[in-house]
Amino acid sequence: MQNYQEINRLKNLAQDLLDESKNQGATSAEASLSVDNGLSVTARLGEVETIEYHCDQSLDITVYKDKKKGSASTNDFSLNSIKETVKAACSIANFSSEDEYAGLPEKAMLATQFPDFDNNHDWNIDAESALQLAIECEDSARTFHPEISNSEGATINTHQGISVLANSLGFLHGGQTTRHSISCSVLAERDGNMQRDYWYSVASNANNLESVAEIGIKAAQRTISRLGSRSLATRQCPVLYSAEVASGLIASLIAAISGGSLYRKSSFLLDALDTQIFPDFIRIHEQPHLKNGLASTAYDAEAVATKTRDIVTAGVLKGYVLSSYSARKLGLQTTGNAGGVHNLTVASGGNDFTAMLKQLNTGLLVTELMGQGVNRVTGDYSRGASGFWVENGQIQYPVEEITIAGNLKDMYKNIVSVGNDMDYRSNIRTGSILIEQMAIAGE
Repeated sequence: MQNYQEINRLKNLAQDLLDESKNQGATSAEASLSVDNGLSVTARLGEVETIEYHCDQSLDITVYKDKKKGSASTNDFSLNSIKETVKAACSIANFSSEDEYAGLPEKAMLATQFPDFDNNHDWNIDAESALQLAIECEDSARTFHPEISNSEGATINTHQGISVLANSLGFLHGGQTTRHSISCSVLAERDGNMQRDYWYSVASNANNLESVAEIGIKAAQRTISRLGSRSLATRQCPVLYSAEVASGLIASLIAAISGGSLYRKSSFLLDALDTQIFPDFIRIHEQPHLKNGLASTAYDAEAVATKTRDIVTAGVLKGYVLSSYSARKLGLQTTGNAGGVHNLTVASGGNDFTAMLKQLNTGLLVTELMGQGVNRVTGDYSRGASGFWVENGQIQYPVEEITIAGNLKDMYKNIVSVGNDMDYRSNIRTGSILIEQMAIAGE
């Protein structure tokens, strides 16, 4: 249930911040406040590892004195703190250089409708019950196979967040969301060699989480499957990114078409709007108003209304990812993406994971990536990887200590298929992605 009393308290504080900003000479201002509560418990080897209760609050104020900007924050919500925080922000603005692109968004762009996304569901679970679930989750993993030799534990998290956003254009809105998760990580050993893997589930409604037994078993299965890993000889071959790592390919796209990269001219997709960057079967669209979506929202971090839109249609880049500031720098209009994208979805084909393996035929299945080897300026891509070698559509053996490399422009153009094994656990939703050919560096 919505905590209306607390939301109204934060709204009143937000209005106090705006009023105080005006009193101290700001020509405009925006304020955000949040209160977060949660419980996190971890069990390891059948015993209590940690029990943590979270209770955090924060207040942020940004003031504009014409084209000068200053920001300050605090976790003290007292009236005296509000005055001092605004004073600090105004002082920073006084000493800042003028920036012709600074300022609040256009009033006409602000959200005016606030639908219910059904993403606020309390999980009324106490620490004792949460620990019991964590122990059950870990037990299901530890007893799955005799080669499971140790555990990093199982964790239950439940989080409730109340936030309010306001600005001097008249916007004032707040709401409450929840986020719950269960995770498990175990180790396995064979012939003196050890492997580790994990699994987790996350949802705004605890009823939509995978069961603790399923999570533990998946963690154990993934760990056991990695035993006996070997390297590969250097080669060129097709690469299938499993759904949980395929989102990273799309995250690199979003970084390249975000306003900051574009106006700094530090993107490999500079001036790529309305050009073909993917095969014509690729569609990537933003769905900020999905029911139960983990990233569903009516407005972005600047209170600009979010909209359902295509970013890529038939392989053609149709939109950037812009805030008000970056849009002004580029002579464009904000896309409602201050703070990031919202339920970005890569439309899938008809193949499930088994069919994707058959389509891969002979090549590399990647299930884990290491390192930060993506050059956003050139698109050059080089990441440490592990996964499985596949022949005739069947997994043959696990592989590790390899590097996969290419250039993102070529990788995007050479996508062969997107699976329907969608991973819904983040703000980027995609199935597995098959790329026609990449370089593999191994032995």
